[in-house]
Amino acid sequence: MSQRLLISNGYVVSVDPQVGNRRADVLVENGKITAIGTGLPTGDAEVIDATGTVVIPGFVDTHRHTWQTAVRGLLPSCTLDEYIGVMIAKLGGIYRAEDVYVGNLIGSLEALNAGITTLVDWSHCNNTPEHADAAIRGLTEAGIRSMYAHGTPARLDYLTDASKPHPEDARRVREQYFSSSDGLLTFALALRGPGFGPAEVYEKDWQLARELDARITVHAGMRVTGLRTEPINDLQRSGLLGPDTTYVHVNELSEDEFKLVADSGGTVSIAPYVEMIMGHGHPPTSRSLAAGLAPALSVDVVSTVPGDMFTQMRTTLAQDRIQSFGDDPDVPFQATLTAEDVLQFATRNGAAACGLDHRTGTLTVGKDADIVLIRADSINTMPLVDPVSTVVTSADTSNVDTVIVGGEIRKRDGKLVGVDMARLRTLAENSRDWVIAEAGLAL
Repeated sequence: MSQRLLISNGYVVSVDPQVGNRRADVLVENGKITAIGTGLPTGDAEVIDATGTVVIPGFVDTHRHTWQTAVRGLLPSCTLDEYIGVMIAKLGGIYRAEDVYVGNLIGSLEALNAGITTLVDWSHCNNTPEHADAAIRGLTEAGIRSMYAHGTPARLDYLTDASKPHPEDARRVREQYFSSSDGLLTFALALRGPGFGPAEVYEKDWQLARELDARITVHAGMRVTGLRTEPINDLQRSGLLGPDTTYVHVNELSEDEFKLVADSGGTVSIAPYVEMIMGHGHPPTSRSLAAGLAPALSVDVVSTVPGDMFTQMRTTLAQDRIQSFGDDPDVPFQATLTAEDVLQFATRNGAAACGLDHRTGTLTVGKDADIVLIRADSINTMPLVDPVSTVVTSADTSNVDTVIVGGEIRKRDGKLVGVDMARLRTLAENSRDWVIAEAGLAL
């Protein structure tokens, strides 16, 4: 890595109200943004010509089961019940440590290719300690910024047997890999929470997380057949709510529960595409905003949905505006959600949900250089009129020209840097074939 990078002559969309949006240069020194302005001196910096691009902070995916990458598209139209029945009940227990490594490596590179510089790896395939090691190895090799969220084994008994606590191996993982909070990888626990066991079990899990000084990410409030829960009320009764927790999906929460999350300083992660495909419930964007929350976005599972944030932003915008339709066609349409809003969900809000907003999520002097250049002169993006709408409405993964994580260039001129695609294809196909064959499924 060059110690100094100068990103020159791009249109900066900072997602920082103090910096604003304007044509400017961005100077990176030792992995951090040190200046944003016009006519910055080149000096000995490596110059990246950003002419014809929109320069944005990297996207933040706040919830992805990355281990599933090698079975991409296996369940494109499934329900949530069907997903659990196949991915958890049939496939999860079959996964070897090497399959988790392959999923995390390729899934992380896929994220980087799509301009996602920070990924929450919701790693609930820790069938053995070696599985956890393999997951972390995949993330590290890819070079993505990640909050590794240590979860349970991927077996149905961990959803049905209320006596099983979170694996104690989390203590070893914390000590072995996460002695510092300054690296690209940070630590969290992916917990099951209310609805998947009695209070004494999830209370112990929360206690473990706080003993380990780990952020918490938990599925809450999905529409599951035969399951009726009030997860936030349950956590409130147990005194467990706090600013260290991100609640994923939250489709079926009551208004009082949304308010409890907001009052506690907690955050929410919405995965709108998968929630509508699988039937989790209506993506609760407007309900979150009404409670004073700042929703973040996530992909969830590429076994069912695309692995990019462009899909999530556009789905969020369209779905929320559709919900603004009234029954009376003579009443004017009064939607309020905008492209600017969903871009913030995908960047700044995501960083906050990871406890990383002091390091990433906006283009701000002093923050880590997690920067993405989106081509605005391609056939589907030219001519540039509104830079924000170019990113949210027009662009896709093919327009992601350059991706920088902590000052390291991970994608340049539209291609991932230092990646052996032939090796990745072999790894993916071998893992897919093993898992599918062992599960007795047909391709």
